[in-house]
Amino acid sequence: MTRKLLLLAIVLTAALALQARKWTPAEVRNVIRKVNTYWQQNNKAEVRAFWDNAAYHTGNMEVYKLLGDQQMLDYSIRWAEHNQWKGARETDPGKWKYKTYGEGQDYVLFGDWQICFQAYIDLYVLLGDGCWVIGDGGMTNTQHPTPNTQHPKIKRAMEVMGYEADSRVHDYWWWADALYMVMPVMTKMYRLTGDEKYLDKLYENLLYSDSIMLDEETGLYFRDGKYVYPKHKSANGKKDFWARGDGWVLAGLAKVLQDMPENYIRQPFFVHKFTRLARAVAKCQQPQGYWTRSMLDAAHAPGPETSGTAFFCYGLLWGVNHGRLDKKEFAPVIERAWKYLTETALQQSGKVGYVQPIGERAIPGQTVDANSEANFGVGAFLLAACEYERYLRRN
Repeated sequence: MTRKLLLLAIVLTAALALQARKWTPAEVRNVIRKVNTYWQQNNKAEVRAFWDNAAYHTGNMEVYKLLGDQQMLDYSIRWAEHNQWKGARETDPGKWKYKTYGEGQDYVLFGDWQICFQAYIDLYVLLGDGCWVIGDGGMTNTQHPTPNTQHPKIKRAMEVMGYEADSRVHDYWWWADALYMVMPVMTKMYRLTGDEKYLDKLYENLLYSDSIMLDEETGLYFRDGKYVYPKHKSANGKKDFWARGDGWVLAGLAKVLQDMPENYIRQPFFVHKFTRLARAVAKCQQPQGYWTRSMLDAAHAPGPETSGTAFFCYGLLWGVNHGRLDKKEFAPVIERAWKYLTETALQQSGKVGYVQPIGERAIPGQTVDANSEANFGVGAFLLAACEYERYLRRN
């Protein structure tokens, strides 16, 4: 009898441990402030406009839209001014590159140098001209006021993204990360100008990405052509889908749908892609709430990882908040992910840990622990937290 009572006590304890804490919007806002204050106090704003830094600022912009904290906004302004509101700075379009990885100033058309335009456009909207409204769903304009194309905040974005939209090639996005880096830039350019050429180019470029990275069987994305199965396999012979790579895609699609008009002819294509990917992602979640780096092979690189988990959490939350995903179906997935993010990834100091370092795949044996922090991981956490706060108020 004593043994049975002991077993019952163990079961009850485990069940209680799995119960999600009941959060309030105010508590989530406090978490956001804690995380973002820790980051900004420990990292200077004056760094380059490459993808990793810019990904943080996409999260910081959401924080400002939610909290209205001028000090947090000023951090992004300092970063943008330090970079002269530009990405890569080569002036001659004849020298612009994108077909291989590159960090040089001539890689103007490479998506890792274009994600900064997401924050610049938001800052132009906040600090510049135009009939815009800022709300829980982000910034929108329905009047499409003619932008001042020579305004320093958007001049380079207009030049670079206008060139890409008008070009005849469509093979710009050859790695999954680019779908977060650049897809939302295209929809923001549409919001800025009202010109559907940016939406059309987004669609054409994505079709190319799908042709080389999308796995039709699962709806998930390989990181790039090098990792397509069966040419590449996980440690246990499975398809190797990298969590952060698919996190980039799901989060990017959420941002696209936020700014894409309902009456755009290709909008149903994007809705279907988003919902299918969301369901595929949900199936891969670990019981502890995180996603392993190799999504279908937990043993390949075992243990928690925050950046992919946070991007997934953000995308699923956005989908529920905007009626694209069913709350009953996805709420358990969201709550497990949020529990992991706040009880394991978030450290007492405000540091966000368990972020896989910069890379492009799940690496067996790589150390990812409580001290593994990165700018893009903080940005992903902030995106998820802002959307979770809205989720609590809306549901």
